[in-house]
Amino acid sequence: MKTTIFDLLSRKGQQPVSMLTAYDYNTARIMDEAGIDMILVGDSLGNVMLGYENTLAVTVDDMIHHGKAVCRGAKQAFVVIDMPFMSYQTSVEEAVRNAGRIMKETNCQAVKLEGGVEYADRIKAITQAGIPVVAHIGLTPQSFNALGGYKVQGKSLEQAQKLIKDAEAVEKAGAFAITLECVPAPLAKLITEQSDALTIGIGAGNGCDGQVLVYQDMLGYTGGFVPKFVKKYADLHSVMLEAFKQYKEECANRSFPEVSQSYAISDEVMQALFEVEEIRR
Repeated sequence: MKTTIFDLLSRKGQQPVSMLTAYDYNTARIMDEAGIDMILVGDSLGNVMLGYENTLAVTVDDMIHHGKAVCRGAKQAFVVIDMPFMSYQTSVEEAVRNAGRIMKETNCQAVKLEGGVEYADRIKAITQAGIPVVAHIGLTPQSFNALGGYKVQGKSLEQAQKLIKDAEAVEKAGAFAITLECVPAPLAKLITEQSDALTIGIGAGNGCDGQVLVYQDMLGYTGGFVPKFVKKYADLHSVMLEAFKQYKEECANRSFPEVSQSYAISDEVMQALFEVEEIRR
């Protein structure tokens, strides 16, 4: 059965929730098979799937395209789809319109948007429209220019107090879950304990109600830089690289395909074919 908001919230303070990003049908299907609780169709697809330098160029259409595929693959996992840059910042009305379109066209269970106090009115309006919302505070990648880069948030007293106020505001506005990104572990734990919402950490320690990672990072898929908070559970970059090299070599020396990968035809048919072709000549 499909995981619901109530299933997730019932685990707060009890059993941590697992969440991973996915952007395609087959990856979502495998995560579902593994029992991953939540799948995020993140705007990180701009970096890991589309080759952009950041997430800012990702569109609502991009999110819907990938979100449809993920929702078809996830039969049990709770699917959340990111609202991309400038899909909710301009106005409350635009935020509700785009959130509704994402949910209607993908069949996801919730949308996620970045920002705290300053976007609480968007969260309130979206939830009042019957669309569940996951908030995202701390390091908000869509605002990396304003933040001065990808930096840990909440290390000073002022920043820590701001994050607490952000968490309170988005929860009051109706967010059932809050993503905490690049937040010091003790602060994330405090926010978790003070909030009735489900907290999902990424670089926020193990005191949150759940964890999320970009699946390419945790599988060592890209082979490049990975953040400090990532644990690599596999090294798929090396595995894939060696497989591609071996394939290239076997194509060049004709060792692939072998007989077992080829289709046969009877000698009689080939002999008859040769005779017919010879007559034509």
